[in-house]
Amino acid sequence: MDAETFKQRYIPLHKKLFRVAFRLLEDSSDAEDAVQETYVKLWEKRNELEILRNPESFCIVMIRNLCMDMLRSARNRTDSFETVFKDKPDETSLIGDIETKESLTIIEQLVRTLPEQQQLVFNLRHRDDCSLEEIEEITGLSAVNIRVILSRGRKNIKEQYNLIYCNETYRY
Repeated sequence: MDAETFKQRYIPLHKKLFRVAFRLLEDSSDAEDAVQETYVKLWEKRNELEILRNPESFCIVMIRNLCMDMLRSARNRTDSFETVFKDKPDETSLIGDIETKESLTIIEQLVRTLPEQQQLVFNLRHRDDCSLEEIEEITGLSAVNIRVILSRGRKNIKEQYNLIYCNETYRY
């Protein structure tokens, strides 16, 4: 996609994207930062955008997810600040946190091994927290097809995870 087409298709969405970001972030400068970052990401993916059936919906989902990441990041900074000043760390929760992070790393690696379509749908649903309707709009797939793809992807990941987990258990 060339710059002129990009401008014609995506720049008119600026006000709508700003409203979505402002509603979520409740700060105009943060909202503007989110809009700018969204446009940067869109520009980086400009060659993939031509296949979208509903570019506006894609942009709204993208900015919503970006804002949610910003909110989580802010919350994590606050949480980590509070953790530093706790009197005594709870060892069982620390071990649980480490195990959870290791599991998430394994799952992320397993997602990357899925077929491309399963990977896309899985990431939209679980990483980007898109609804089935949003995934339909973004991918052009039917809701039934999306459910089947998700089910197969989850089954595949679960089977592979259990193989890895069982192998690690027997190693010790």
